[in-house]
Amino acid sequence: MTKPSALRPRFWETVPLSKMTPQEWEALCDGCGKCCLNKLEDADTGEVWFTNIACRLFDDATCRCANYEIRKTLVPECVVLTPDTIGEISYWMPRSCAYRRVAEGRPLADWHPLVSGDAQSVHRAGASMQNRTLGEFDIPEDDWEDHIIDEEI
Repeated sequence: MTKPSALRPRFWETVPLSKMTPQEWEALCDGCGKCCLNKLEDADTGEVWFTNIACRLFDDATCRCANYEIRKTLVPECVVLTPDTIGEISYWMPRSCAYRRVAEGRPLADWHPLVSGDAQSVHRAGASMQNRTLGEFDIPEDDWEDHIIDEEI
């Protein structure tokens, strides 16, 4: 997480996503790890279900990508969230996601590290996937439906 001193005070309340600095954009991530979960999407309705099956690069202990800088190279199907793509892929993000919340004009959750001042608050609040995931190569894709979870866990 970026050091808070390098960020404008409460920037997420006053700065549009498209105008955030790269450091602010990265700091907005709450560290929940839900974006790294494999999802199932109904081709007819567009409804998305989250599973507890994580991307091969997901570090279950830290709730971070093990190879963040080159994730798209290593996992071509990785959905990379940017200020330019948030509008078209926010439905793919959990409702609790800070990027989605800000894009929708909602406040950050009380457990968000930028609000609490504590990077571990997301885990203590039970809002993260820390130590709750299965590896995508451990579960046959045909069985993923058996691993659908409530995205707000």
